[in-house]
Amino acid sequence: MAVGEGGFIAWLQPGDCQIRTSVLRLEIKLLRLESTETHMMVKTFKYRLYPSAAQRRLLEETLETCRRLYNTCLAERKTAWEQEHRSVGKYEQLARVKEYRQENEYAGKLHSHILQVVVADLDKAFQAFFRRVKVGEKAGYPRFKGKNRLDSFGLKEYCNGFKLDGRRLKLSGMGRLRVRWHRPIDGKIKTVRICRQAGKWYACFACEVNEQPLQPTGQSVGIDVGVHHLLATSDNEVVDNPCWYRKAQSELRILQRRVSRRTFGGSNRRKAVLALQRQHEYIANSRKDFLNKLAHSLIVRYDFIALEDLQIKGMVRNRHLSKSILDAGWGYLKQRLADKAVEAGRQVVLVNPSYTSKICSSCGILFEGLSLAGRWIECSCGLSIDRDVNAALNILGVGQTLWGKSTGNGLRLPQEAPPLSRKDTGTV
Repeated sequence: MAVGEGGFIAWLQPGDCQIRTSVLRLEIKLLRLESTETHMMVKTFKYRLYPSAAQRRLLEETLETCRRLYNTCLAERKTAWEQEHRSVGKYEQLARVKEYRQENEYAGKLHSHILQVVVADLDKAFQAFFRRVKVGEKAGYPRFKGKNRLDSFGLKEYCNGFKLDGRRLKLSGMGRLRVRWHRPIDGKIKTVRICRQAGKWYACFACEVNEQPLQPTGQSVGIDVGVHHLLATSDNEVVDNPCWYRKAQSELRILQRRVSRRTFGGSNRRKAVLALQRQHEYIANSRKDFLNKLAHSLIVRYDFIALEDLQIKGMVRNRHLSKSILDAGWGYLKQRLADKAVEAGRQVVLVNPSYTSKICSSCGILFEGLSLAGRWIECSCGLSIDRDVNAALNILGVGQTLWGKSTGNGLRLPQEAPPLSRKDTGTV
């Protein structure tokens, strides 16, 4: 006899003890599995390819075939809607890939997954178009791809069209391509996308990896990004803005003029365009390298990071600051911090930026007459501090208040992000 739930007396049969014991063991086993379960995430590894002359021609033919299929599928969707008011879906076009391979001799040489990925890419473009229309943004209907306007193709299953063969990448119909393995590849390879950038070829592997949480440090930081300084932290650390694009403007001006003087369609113009593309690639890579290292340093040192939720699209409408804002790469830094936080088990919170620069972080007084030219704050309470560091302290305070409303790792957008209001503070 035993007392059941609600105080009721239940009679046990001879075999009930064995059943309850086996159920208890099963529950304990499931709890152990849950405690040891690791979250999976998708991570991309990008490597430089060095194809031979023959392989380069095959890669370029593949891109041209994919471009023509993309335009054909787009024309089919456009014509069906304009003439019949009928929507052509993704799966309807995937079913016609086999027919396209039979009609086009170049498409018949390619792996079917390459053509299926082209159809999927077009469907993603339409989904993004419908999303923008729904939220009231500029629609941007998908456009036909002109020559040299489609620079990548993909394969969606490992060992089915591509695989690693020793230190080389084996692609269906193209052979073994040399790869520059500048870092080890982790996890399970799922897909690959072959890209052409400024005349160079790259392989981007999407891999399924486990999260690698870092040891907690117990440290928190607020970050204020800007144009004068790239960022300032609440720990009184200031990072100068390298101004990558502005420093390279003189060389870009020369290369751009060289392109404009060349005859359109000539070989010399193609060479000039390639030189201009590589200069832009160098600037972008310099910016990404610096911001990646900066994001890694912040993630390693801090458990909690608070950032401003800046509306960058609206800020770049200011023609006096747009170049400097885009050159600083605020959006890329925010995204890198969010991605690395998920992998490392850190927390990143976005807060409302209102009045963070104009309120004293010590006493809360509002500085009415503070302009963008004022870089130093002198308060009647005795605080003397850099304007950006003061803003970082305010951002940290608001972020820590908001963090109690949500849990988890990675980027968190607070449901209610109250600004530092003027009515709650004094003024000077």
